[in-house]
Amino acid sequence: MPELPEVAGLAGFLDEQLRGSVFSKVQIVSFAVLKTADPPFTALQDRAVTGVRRFGKFVSIDADGLSFVFHLAKAGWVRFTDSPSDGQLRMGKGYIAARLAFTGAAGPHGIDLTEAGTKKSLAVYVVRDPQDVPGIATLGPDPFSSGFDADALAAILGSSSQQVKGLLRSQGVIAGIGNAYSDEILHAARISPFAVAKSLDRDSVQVLYDAIHSVLGTALAEAQGKPPSELKDAKRSHMRVHARTGQACPVCGDTVREVSFADTALQYCPTCQTKGKILADRRTSKFLK
Repeated sequence: MPELPEVAGLAGFLDEQLRGSVFSKVQIVSFAVLKTADPPFTALQDRAVTGVRRFGKFVSIDADGLSFVFHLAKAGWVRFTDSPSDGQLRMGKGYIAARLAFTGAAGPHGIDLTEAGTKKSLAVYVVRDPQDVPGIATLGPDPFSSGFDADALAAILGSSSQQVKGLLRSQGVIAGIGNAYSDEILHAARISPFAVAKSLDRDSVQVLYDAIHSVLGTALAEAQGKPPSELKDAKRSHMRVHARTGQACPVCGDTVREVSFADTALQYCPTCQTKGKILADRRTSKFLK
């Protein structure tokens, strides 16, 4: 799933490519992808793009009073082209969920929103204001917003009995962090993914705050200016523990371990994060604290 750095890179790239161009064609191909009916998606036709913004993991293409907002979910992605096809796509066929075509001074551009797999979660909204999208309206603070400092993080953690891994992933608490970067942040902070949020002392909160900015900041710099076709590789290239089960931790050399859930998994280093303890898999036994 693309998270804050990749979505920011994507929004920046699309803003550079699309600003000033005009929606020339909008096709909604998936029966389930469009979550709004008023205004109709056809109202985007002939509107000029005024900018592209990121809200958490959402991207908003703004166009003369309307916004085309999308969330790529777990298996969605964007395919960008300078040679958009003019053909009409068939509803419910293939992996393309929506196709957008644009014309402008720089020539034609096209975007396909795609989704792999059988579980369809990619979502599209056509709204008058991005805040009309429920998932945007309920977002927590962005990690790079001016109001998000170590004191704000301390207040968030101090009021929660949730495990810190889950709290970092909660979009209503902090916007933009998902499964991959929460693994990386906690590894950098040397904190167990199952530590209770309010149990962290002030020094640990500061370390976690610094890790959030260090890990996400590095990834943001890596994603900046890259086209969509390169963003996934950029994300994978600097992961230390996420999706590296069985490999050596680059910090201490211990073996990276995994805890699996019904539809996801987390990775961590026992030496760096849990004082050498192995966290048991929820599928077979209780967690070791």
